[in-house]
Amino acid sequence: MTRKQKRLSVIGGALVVLACAAGLVLFALQQRIAFFRMPSDIAATDLQSESRFRLGGLVEKGSVVRGEGTKITFAVTDHIKSVPVTYDGILPDLFREDQGVVIEGKFAPGGAFTADSVLAKHDENYMPKEVADSLKAKGVWQGENKQQ
Repeated sequence: MTRKQKRLSVIGGALVVLACAAGLVLFALQQRIAFFRMPSDIAATDLQSESRFRLGGLVEKGSVVRGEGTKITFAVTDHIKSVPVTYDGILPDLFREDQGVVIEGKFAPGGAFTADSVLAKHDENYMPKEVADSLKAKGVWQGENKQQ
């Protein structure tokens, strides 16, 4: 082998190793990717699938019902459509009605969204960027530029 052929074989081998590594990373992350949707963006196919995604919007006024222990039910709305949510766990301290929230989970067979994580705003001047952008695009959020 000439010097040029050795160099090309080393570069080719390195590219194959990098391609394999990238493929393995993408395959591993495929299960953790959660797409963001607003309540009015949810279609009938989402209700029947087992796929996980993020649901964002505002906690609907008057919808928070605390159950036994750490169980809680509430509704997430974008003022166009509302989605019932069940959650079993400790909510963030700043979780309250009519505030921005992003939840992650999937739909249960009964049609309610079962959340396994709830993310709420961290102070009075913040709304999650994804939620604010979606609400602005639908024309239902009239707040100032409150993202940080």
